[in-house]
Amino acid sequence: MASASSTAPAIRDGVAPLRAGQGYSFVLRRLHSLSGIVPVGAFLVEHILISNSTAIGPNGPAAYARQVSFLANLPLVFFLELFGIWLPILFHALYGFYIWYRGDGNAVAYPWSGNWMYTAQRWTGGIAFVYILWHTYTMRFTGVDLHDNPMASFGKVQMEVMHTAQFLFYVVGLVAASWHFAYGIWLFSAKWGIVSGDKAQKRLLRLCVVFFMVLCGAGFASLYSFRSRPLADDEPNRAIVHSNHKAAEQTASYGRPVQ
Repeated sequence: MASASSTAPAIRDGVAPLRAGQGYSFVLRRLHSLSGIVPVGAFLVEHILISNSTAIGPNGPAAYARQVSFLANLPLVFFLELFGIWLPILFHALYGFYIWYRGDGNAVAYPWSGNWMYTAQRWTGGIAFVYILWHTYTMRFTGVDLHDNPMASFGKVQMEVMHTAQFLFYVVGLVAASWHFAYGIWLFSAKWGIVSGDKAQKRLLRLCVVFFMVLCGAGFASLYSFRSRPLADDEPNRAIVHSNHKAAEQTASYGRPVQ
């Protein structure tokens, strides 16, 4: 009697199992995770905790202008911004949207904390990206050029946040960017194996929540400073911004700038 093993059909080699560290998707996801911390996250921390925080206090306009002037006059500032800020942000955002598109959100069907965190990370990333695009466009490509007129920086931001709708958009963008980065630190630490174990990761998550509140607190304080300080207290700043906006309105009305 023939054994069962002798009559069984030969099994061909199947698909090899996925292994960590192989394939371009693994590399892209690692780069996506890393770019969210450095340089994108570092830029966010500098922007909120250092640059914008100089606007707080009685000497806010002058201190903020000095900070803008310092950043604008860094060596090779164009290349620093291009390769240190804009290209990393663009890669992180676009690949993040790709991950979001390829994912399958199931927070409603399976309302676990991990699913809600995943969903929140996707949405806050999208909101933060739109906020960054808007903020960059209005600050860099409309109105007075702050690289040439850093003294107008405080007034230019102030005129943005004085409008209720734009102020609320700033608040939402600030909260979204702060949460996306703070929780991104936890994801980075977990994915890269820096912090392992349930207890350690829970402690890190609590620290990330505290960091999120610190970022929001500093951002809200700077927004309050921009909104609460009267324009009349900074006449040179107001004059530069007002004249620039007036010229822009005249250009739009007559089709050519007024000489």
